Amino acid sequence: MTREVRAFAVTVLALATLGAAAGLVWSGITPRAPYQVTDQGTVLADPSTQALIAADGWFAVITGGLGLLCGGVAWFAARRWMLPVLLGLCAGGILGAMLTLWVGSTFTIGAVVVEAAAMPGVKVVPGALKLTASGVLVSWPLLAVGLFGFLEGMHGYRESPLRHPYGDPPEPL
Repeated sequence: MTREVRAFAVTVLALATLGAAAGLVWSGITPRAPYQVTDQGTVLADPSTQALIAADGWFAVITGGLGLLCGGVAWFAARRWMLPVLLGLCAGGILGAMLTLWVGSTFTIGAVVVEAAAMPGVKVVPGALKLTASGVLVSWPLLAVGLFGFLEGMHGYRESPLRHPYGDPPEPL
């Protein structure tokens, strides 16, 4: 029982660590939306900006790629403890995505360039990173668990006796 718990915990902690690093990457490569500082507070300077959508897209690409990587590595590494590692992929993927969001929106990495046409005397500042499509938070655990299940299904089919129901000898590879 302790080995299963250890496999689960190591998987969750590894994905959480990757989530913190992914947040820094997301913060470094994602463009910021321009905001104007007015008497009422900050408002979006350019309503037709694509920076808000780009933040969601980059988040999905980074966390989805890590999900595929983690799912493949976990399947190859976890031959003895499949279920704890699979559950760790799910929980760790959620935790990793949440840490990516928190680290990326809290820390600013790299130079932030804001381009917007502002009226004279109006100050334009870069906005903080945030997700407008919260559904991208599930891209990491969904792709990690999906690839893990796909690889296990392919392996199970290859090793299955149902593949040769009439006792035919398997073909040489």
